[in-house]
Amino acid sequence: MRDLLAALGLALAIEGILCASFPDAMKRAMMDAAASPRDRLRIVGIASAVTGVAIVWAVKRFV
Repeated sequence: MRDLLAALGLALAIEGILCASFPDAMKRAMMDAAASPRDRLRIVGIASAVTGVAIVWAVKRFV
C-alpha cells in the first residue's frame, strides 16, 4: 500500500510539473485525447496499465 501511495504521489507530481511548465501543450494534448475515439483511449489505457504493472513488478523483483 505504501508503494502504491508513493507511485500515486509521483504520478501527480509529474503531471503537475508538466501542466505548470507546458500549459499550452498540455491543453492541446487533453483536447486531442478528448477528440480521440473511445476504443483508442481504451486500448491506450489498458496498454499503459499493463506497462505500469510490469515496471512495478520488475522493480520489485529485480532491484
